[in-house]
Amino acid sequence: MNRISLKPLGEIDREVLEELKGRLEKAFGCPVEIKPQTTELARAYNSSRKQYLSTTLLSTVGTSERSEKALGIVDVDLYVPGLNFLFGEADMGSGVAIISLFRLRQERYALPPDRKLFLERAVKEAIHELGHTYGLGHCGDERCIMYFSNSLMDTDKKQAAFCPKCRQVLEKRSICWNCHR
Repeated sequence: MNRISLKPLGEIDREVLEELKGRLEKAFGCPVEIKPQTTELARAYNSSRKQYLSTTLLSTVGTSERSEKALGIVDVDLYVPGLNFLFGEADMGSGVAIISLFRLRQERYALPPDRKLFLERAVKEAIHELGHTYGLGHCGDERCIMYFSNSLMDTDKKQAAFCPKCRQVLEKRSICWNCHR
């Protein structure tokens, strides 16, 4: 049976974890478990960029079983060489992914806080990165959750659901039982 583990790295708001748990269970139709928090962030920090190397953190997420997918969740600014920042990263081969909450908040852009919008963005990024762990690439449909987000505007435009084409791929693999939600 497929299973998803949420692995908070650093301090992550429990409400965010619970929202992700519930929405991911609906999106993928499998159990989601929240693992204990770890604090393995320091070795990924790049002081000259004032950011954390995503790939280093991704390697700490790990999963113990082939049928398990793991999603690391951080509230720090992530990067990979060649990009200014990223919302998340996934490793299709290992079944692990990571998302950052850092750039998903309105306050980051000198706008009034919007908790509902922040949570929706977090859910979209989580579903997107986990979609990669199930073998999906980026989709050309800008409403599909697998569409590549260059900006928060892209994230806000897409739905928190797979398009029919991506859903069909997941269903053929017997992975996604409730992708229509």
